[in-house]
Amino acid sequence: MRDKPADHRLDDIDRRILHALMGDARHTTAASLADALSVSGATVRNRIAKLEESGIVRGYHAQVDFERAGGKLTNLYICNVPIPEREALARKARSVAGVVNVRALMTGRGNLHVLAVGETTADLQRISRTLSGYGIEIEDEDLVQDEFHSPYEPFGPDTERADAPTDFISLTGEADVLEVGVHADAPIAGLSLAAAMDRDVIDEDTLVIGIERDDRELTPHGDTVVSADDIVTVLSRSASPEPDLDAFRARPTTTGDG
Repeated sequence: MRDKPADHRLDDIDRRILHALMGDARHTTAASLADALSVSGATVRNRIAKLEESGIVRGYHAQVDFERAGGKLTNLYICNVPIPEREALARKARSVAGVVNVRALMTGRGNLHVLAVGETTADLQRISRTLSGYGIEIEDEDLVQDEFHSPYEPFGPDTERADAPTDFISLTGEADVLEVGVHADAPIAGLSLAAAMDRDVIDEDTLVIGIERDDRELTPHGDTVVSADDIVTVLSRSASPEPDLDAFRARPTTTGDG
């Protein structure tokens, strides 16, 4: 049985990282992700490490065209197994030489899919006999012509403003917790929290309760200086938390009269 994953709540930065890794992990670098997300490379590397540790990212696998790799045959077996034995039989199927992927489904017939690669049809017949010998009933099988992969679109970049909160939780008692990245040109960038309060950059209804900086989680105090690319967790007690984010966004550009 798979170990219970660690508790890890995804925010928008995590989702964007997952979307990029699902699309093309080989060409996705911490630097390119950091640039797209307006955070530091160290923050991206730290987030990926946490996604791996929590079991959300379970590995990185090459997609191989076995027909091009020596004219090999790829076969999909649709199998039926008793529900109580599903995990044990899935592990047995995975141990068969030539099997490259096993997918266990929750219920119904065809609840075990086995993908296997062989040099010849004789290899595929051997795999079929071995699976049957384990008590796995093969309901159907067919040669795989092609396979296509796409990243999970809801994790992709939003078309809305890039400096929107990366996470939002509404609490009881008219309070909200927001998570937002600090723009390099934000009014609060370079200020301590105490100075930001004195200069009315943030008001008394806005409380910074956490700062993520590169690979560190900081506990904010009055003398803590907020830096560009920080990911700041804010507790807002205002009726509408939207204005509270202006301190962390880029200053609006002004244009002359001509």
